[in-house]
This record gives sequence, C-alpha cells and structure tokens, in this order.
Amino acid sequence: MSNEQWPPLSPFRTGVHGLCPRCGQGHLFEGFLTLKPRCEVCGLDYSYADPADGPAFFVMMFLCVPAVIFGLWLEIAYAPAWWIHLATSLPLILLTCIPPLRPLKGWLVAAQYFYKAEEGRLVPPQETKPAA
Repeated sequence: MSNEQWPPLSPFRTGVHGLCPRCGQGHLFEGFLTLKPRCEVCGLDYSYADPADGPAFFVMMFLCVPAVIFGLWLEIAYAPAWWIHLATSLPLILLTCIPPLRPLKGWLVAAQYFYKAEEGRLVPPQETKPAA
C-alpha cells in the first residue's frame, strides 16, 4: 500500500497511544522512549522522526516548573522538615516529569509524519533574468 492509500489518522490519537502514525496499529516504541526502526504492521520507516529535545522541553516548561514552584512555596510558607519534601515535592516532581515524556514524544513523531515536517534546507537563490 502506498502512502496515498492509508487514511489520515489524528497525530494526537496515534502519538499519545504510541501507535504508528500511518496505520494506527503498529507500535512506535521499543522501550520507554526508544523508537522502533519501523512499524511491524505497515513497515513505515521511523528514521524520519526527530523530536530531539521537544518532549523534555515541553515537560520542563509546562509541568516541572509548577511542581518546583510548589516545592519552593511549601518551603517558604511552612519551612517543613526535609521528609515532608521527600513525601510531597519529590513524588510530585517525578510524576510531572517522567510519565508525560512518552505520550509527548509519540505525539511529536506522529505530527512530524502527519504534517510531513522535515529539516529545513537552504536553497540557493534562483537566477533572475533581466527584463527585456
């Protein structure tokens, strides 16, 4: 089947669930964050995928920063013992940092496929002919 014969699938649905962005049935990941070389169902080569540090950036900016702010607020407002931070702040930071990485990475990879995103290329300027 060529790419034109596959129905367009939502990058959010397939990516968040770690499914192939082309067929929606194969899996994206081998381990927690390691991408498979290709889909085991449709054979889509995942070498195009390069989410780089995108998932980590989004998790840090939108989830980890508020969790750290909570820990700082707790310290400033109540100055609790260290074990209170161990019981509250540490689990909050770990739960906001680690679990969202895989769905975000899957979503970014699926979005790259869906929107046919690729690395930018510099194209030499085209020569223009002088007007006659």
